[in-house]
Amino acid sequence: MNDMENQSSIPTETNRNSRFTLSLVVPCYNEEATLAECIRRVLQIANDTLQLEIIIVDDGSTDTTGAIAGELAKKHPEIKILRHKENRGKGASLRSGFKMVTGDVVAVQDADLEYDPMDLKKLAGPIVGNEADVVLGSRFLSTEFRRVLYFWHYLGNRFLTFLSNMFTDLNISDMETCYKVFRREILQQIEIRENRFGVEPEIIAKMANLRLRILEAGISYRGRTYEEGKKIIAKDGLRALYCILKYNAYCAPVPVQLFLYLIIGGIAAVCNLLTFHFMSDAGNPLAVSALTAFFVAAAVNYFLCVLILFRHKARWNTGVELLLYIGMAGIIGFLDLTTTSFLIHHAVPPIPSKIFASLSVFLLNFTGRRFLIFPAKPRGPWMPRRYRF
Repeated sequence: MNDMENQSSIPTETNRNSRFTLSLVVPCYNEEATLAECIRRVLQIANDTLQLEIIIVDDGSTDTTGAIAGELAKKHPEIKILRHKENRGKGASLRSGFKMVTGDVVAVQDADLEYDPMDLKKLAGPIVGNEADVVLGSRFLSTEFRRVLYFWHYLGNRFLTFLSNMFTDLNISDMETCYKVFRREILQQIEIRENRFGVEPEIIAKMANLRLRILEAGISYRGRTYEEGKKIIAKDGLRALYCILKYNAYCAPVPVQLFLYLIIGGIAAVCNLLTFHFMSDAGNPLAVSALTAFFVAAAVNYFLCVLILFRHKARWNTGVELLLYIGMAGIIGFLDLTTTSFLIHHAVPPIPSKIFASLSVFLLNFTGRRFLIFPAKPRGPWMPRRYRF
């Protein structure tokens, strides 16, 4: 049975007509103006079939957020409080809150009134009915009213969602949405490492890797301005871009990996070309210049592959991995030298000869690294049969 079947057959004790518990983690930092109203709206969604567990994580607030949370907990036994001594970010707050959840279904509720808790009842339905493992609330599919705000934020969200979809091979419409609703058993398989807003692409990446049943539904959204307390800034967008690469590149669909390797190969090729040029100008023999340039480029290539593209030591231990890499580099180096020498001896100038030789071994380089030295299970319909889940 494959991983998709394993995840799809996770048993559940609830159905649409039985009582279930929705655990809500509410991260908040200096939300004294909105926290009480947010919790009031959340409490209104409880009914005969939906029981609430609310975990408020006060992330080092310097205003009266902590005191307000304490008063709410005294009035409502379903509320639990966690406090961070200093501000650590949304991801850190979720990591703390998720450790405490006990409900059948788990979701995140920001304390800023941008999202309507009534939508959570709709999103939880397919999970309770065992039709999905995760349901995402999309701000871009909604037919409800949506507050008109920042164009560049919208464009940034769409770009990051597009890029995330390329790497995960999912067709999500809103990767950065707060409303990600999980079956608890699924959430327990996701280890959160990001401390700030990079948690959103990280969760999507790890969801994709688990091959879950994912549904999406439109939700209402009333964003707030920076004057009203909006906290996400430009550097969070850059971090999200980094997180998409960090948590997806090693198992992205092969065409995406090939594109990334083209960039890495281009950088290595420039190093190859520059080294060859300087070595040749210094009067070194052709063979010495070409081999030195190649192995300098191979070292740069290996470093960037490990840093950006492939998960280090995916199958081999360090010693075997290095031996394989050196062996492959030697074989490709020989082909590179042979091709360069052949072209130069047939009156092709050295630099064009070197460029042609570098391009000719590009695909061989990628194939060897992807499927021999750094093997991992890629996502997407282009993966070889032996790598399919």
